[in-house]
Amino acid sequence: MPELPEVETIVRGLQPVLEGTRLVRVEARRPDLRIPIPPGLSQQLTGKQVRAVRRRAKYILVEMTDGMLLIIHLGMSGRMYIDPGDPDLLTHDHVVWKTDRGDTIRLNDARRFGLVTLGHVDSLDRNPLFAGAGPEPLSNAFNGPALAKRLKGRRSPLKAALLDQKTVAGLGNIYVSEALFMAGLSPRRLAANVSARQAETLVTAIKRVLENAISAGGSSLRDYVQPTGELGYFQHQWTVYGKEGKACPDCDCLIAETGGIRKIVQSNRSTFYCPRRQR
Repeated sequence: MPELPEVETIVRGLQPVLEGTRLVRVEARRPDLRIPIPPGLSQQLTGKQVRAVRRRAKYILVEMTDGMLLIIHLGMSGRMYIDPGDPDLLTHDHVVWKTDRGDTIRLNDARRFGLVTLGHVDSLDRNPLFAGAGPEPLSNAFNGPALAKRLKGRRSPLKAALLDQKTVAGLGNIYVSEALFMAGLSPRRLAANVSARQAETLVTAIKRVLENAISAGGSSLRDYVQPTGELGYFQHQWTVYGKEGKACPDCDCLIAETGGIRKIVQSNRSTFYCPRRQR
């Protein structure tokens, strides 16, 4: 599933193509994805002018000048492509938008776990998709004291608490593993046992990992590509994720004795960490 850096990369790719344009054609080529596509999607969006493209958690928000929001989630395998003119459409191009500048944007979702729906900017916080969501991890609202407050009294493992979207919005499995390694904190640690100082360190690590990943265009595993069709490259910078049995960066321990980076399963998700460095 595309995580926050991948969604942010897509948003930044869409901004210069969509912002300020008018949608001259909108086509839903099937009635549903994960949830039904609004039946009047084409009629409601055709002729609208795009004010801004932004992200909330792992969702893409396309805001119209009248406050209407086009809300997109890529699910497990969704991709968005930008093409000049009128490209030949593929089997899994389920929603298509064309702008008055002549660009076509396609949502391609082979597994159909994504969603496309409508909302309004004035009611975004009350929308069931976003109600109760925590602060954005790259915002000023996400800081050491804020994280420490949200972890206080939590008896779940730290990694599970960070994946809870009510703690912080948009964090996913890969980047939590990477940030915990950078912060030197074990994913097994009880969330309630994170001190104020450690919360500050962890916030800094989360922001740095996310910013580095965005700069690299995200991580391409199986399905994710940028809107241009290019791959992301952050997977080449992973320190622990997917590296079971290998040495972590600057390791000075004997792999034969320690076993290197360890893989465990938490909440049905793979976790990678160094038990020697992360406490």
